[in-house]
Amino acid sequence: MKRSVDIKEISDGRLYSSGDMVRADCHDCKGCSDCCRGMGSSIILDPMDIWRLQRGIKKDFPALMEENYIELGVVDGMILPDMKMDAAKDACPFLDDAGRCSIHSCRPGLCRLFPLGRYYEEKGFKYFVQIHECSRKDRGKVKIKKWLGIPNLKAYESYIMEWHDFLNECEADLESLDDDNMRILTLYVLRRFYETSYQAVDDMTFYEEFRSRMTEVREKLGMDRR
Repeated sequence: MKRSVDIKEISDGRLYSSGDMVRADCHDCKGCSDCCRGMGSSIILDPMDIWRLQRGIKKDFPALMEENYIELGVVDGMILPDMKMDAAKDACPFLDDAGRCSIHSCRPGLCRLFPLGRYYEEKGFKYFVQIHECSRKDRGKVKIKKWLGIPNLKAYESYIMEWHDFLNECEADLESLDDDNMRILTLYVLRRFYETSYQAVDDMTFYEEFRSRMTEVREKLGMDRR
């Protein structure tokens, strides 16, 4: 999801790499679950998020939809899934009664990232601290890669950049398509990257399968013939 804001207004003015220390650690703020409430449709899920979630709670994509864990929305022209808030509590459906995340080991990338954000550049991205999003001001310092807790972080960052660039290309293509072809493109991307289950058994085999699908989708959509 793109944000049309000046990064100086929402950050401490610095950009960080994964090896840098930042004030993000809120583990001492016991009982606080503010970041899991009132999020609306902002927790956009990428393909790896869905794969992790499916493996973590043993439910396929249709079941995640039917049981109201996720929903579909339009993000920059593309149909993408997001975490569906529990309407009664206005909270993440995986927030337990004690205010703790019940899927912590397979939580989405944006949840791992918070209160950090990503600032995309031409050939990669940097991290920044969102200074207005977290209500806790006494957060401790932690190294970004430790905070994220993602194995093979460089491979994950490459995957995130590849997915980001692909969505940008799709968004640009949508501008030249009529309504019928827009629908065909968006639903095909949804089906191949989300609805069709992955057979991967770990992060590295997921990346391999993802890139195989990316090659297939790009060929099908004629994205490599330009």
